Amino acid sequence: MLLTRMAGYSYPTIAIYPFRRYEMDYWIMKALKLLPSGELKWMPHYIDAGGGMAKGDGYHSFEDAHANAANFNQSIRARTSTLALSDELKLSVALQAEKQVTAEERLTREEQLMLVESIKCTASHPRPAPESLVLPKDGGKYLDDLLACLSETPEVKWVHLMNHRKVLRRKEDRLDWSKVYILDAKSAKYCFRERIASGFGLSGIEHWGKTKAKIRELLLPRANRLLQLASVKMMLDQALARGQRVVVVDSFVFWYEQGKEVGWTVKAVGGDASGASGKAIWKEGKIVSKNHGRIVVLPYIKDNGEYVQGYTKNSSSDGKALPRHPDHFVELPFEVLKGDHMIGLFGELPYE
Repeated sequence: MLLTRMAGYSYPTIAIYPFRRYEMDYWIMKALKLLPSGELKWMPHYIDAGGGMAKGDGYHSFEDAHANAANFNQSIRARTSTLALSDELKLSVALQAEKQVTAEERLTREEQLMLVESIKCTASHPRPAPESLVLPKDGGKYLDDLLACLSETPEVKWVHLMNHRKVLRRKEDRLDWSKVYILDAKSAKYCFRERIASGFGLSGIEHWGKTKAKIRELLLPRANRLLQLASVKMMLDQALARGQRVVVVDSFVFWYEQGKEVGWTVKAVGGDASGASGKAIWKEGKIVSKNHGRIVVLPYIKDNGEYVQGYTKNSSSDGKALPRHPDHFVELPFEVLKGDHMIGLFGELPYE
C-alpha cells in the first residue's frame, strides 16, 4: 500500500521508539502521533520501501532501533515548534512526548537489567536431562528448543518455542512439559516475563507491576554490594568531586549521606505523587530531602510545564519515613547516567 494511504500518515510524528514483538525476536518502531483531538498516540511507523510504497520499520537489534529513535528524538522540541499551536500547547506536546519516550526507555532498560540478573541468579541451578522430560504427544520436535530455553532460565514454568510458534507449560511435576498452547501476543508476553520473574522465585503471569516492585527490592542488596567495587568507588568519587551527591542509574540511586553515617548508600527511584512513571526529568532541579526515606522521587516537569522539586519518601508498605530535623534538611544536586552503566556494573563493568 502507498505510504500516503497508511493510517495516521497525515498526523504529525512527534517522536518514535522501538517496541518489543514478543512473538518473535524483533523490534517494531512506533511513531508518537499528534491526533487532531490533541491527544498523543503510539501508532505503527512506516517507511518508504521504494516507489512510495510503505513497509514497517522493524529491527532485529534493539540497540540499532534505539540509536535511530534517539537520533530522531533529539529534535522533539524543534519538531513541535513548527506546529500550528500556541507556544503553551507546543511546550505541553513536547513535554508529553519526552515523558512517553522516557517511560518506554525506562521500561525496556529495566527489564533488560532484570533479565540479565535473573539468568545469573539461576546459573548454577541444575538443568534437566533430555530423556527425563515429559513432552506433549508427538512432541519430540520440541525437545531441542525446550532444552535451549531451560539452559538459559531453568526455573521457568512457561516457555515460548519461537521456531514452532507454540507455548509449553510445566505442570507440578518439574519434568512434565506436556501442556501445549497456541502462541499469541499475550502468551508470548507472559513467557518473556516468566524468564525474568522465575529467576527470583516469582511468577511472570501475576500482576507485573507488583512483581517488578518485588524484584527491585531483591536487587537493592546486590546494588549495595557494588559500593565495594573499586570501579564504582571511582565513579562515585568523581561524581562527588563534581559536586554531585546523588547519581541516578535506571531504578537505583547512589546517595551520599553526610552525618552520623557518612558515605554512599543505595536507594530506589520512585514515581511522582500521581503515580505516573517516565516523567520528564528536570535535570536542573534538586532533591530536597526532609526525611530518611528509601525511595527518591526525582525532580520532574508536569505536562503543563510546572516544575516539581525532588524529595524522599518510603513506600506505603514501609511506614512513615524517619523525619530529619529541620536544621538537617538537605538540597542535593544529582546527575543521571545511562542505563547501560548499571547493566555493565552488574556484569562485566565496562566503566572500568
